[in-house]
Amino acid sequence: MTNDSATNDAVVIERTLDAPVSRVWEMWTEPSHFRAWYGPMGASIPKADMDVRVGGRRLVAMEMQTPNGPMQMWFTGEYVTVDPTSLLVYTESMSDETGRVVPPAEMGMPEGHPEVTEIVVALEPAGDGTKMVLTHRGVPSDSPGAMGWNMALDKLTTYLADSAG
Repeated sequence: MTNDSATNDAVVIERTLDAPVSRVWEMWTEPSHFRAWYGPMGASIPKADMDVRVGGRRLVAMEMQTPNGPMQMWFTGEYVTVDPTSLLVYTESMSDETGRVVPPAEMGMPEGHPEVTEIVVALEPAGDGTKMVLTHRGVPSDSPGAMGWNMALDKLTTYLADSAG
């Protein structure tokens, strides 16, 4: 089930996943799981350094094939809220491979794209599964980022089903 709602300055996606809250939490906080599903279709995550604690840093590399050839993007951020199995909040900025923030304009993003965005993942039990509400503040609901999140969450759904048991 997908119920997407949006505002002008945020992507908000609600999904009900067929996995317990503890398992969904692992998907967001354990690098090996995160690398397996994160990113749009066709993307791979060769690196996911994740120090999941308040003040902890993250550095994620995404690789994908584009019509112009292979592309690699880096993202860095900091964990703001870590409430195990219910709420995860972290910041995200485009960066280089060392975690140095790179201005969005240098990465080809449209004028006005914020340097820092915020991702909020709220989880709660829903029967035998999990209700997840993802909010990415600072990313317009009609942006390619919104489509990328939906593709990533489709991959998450498949990964959860394939790794069940």
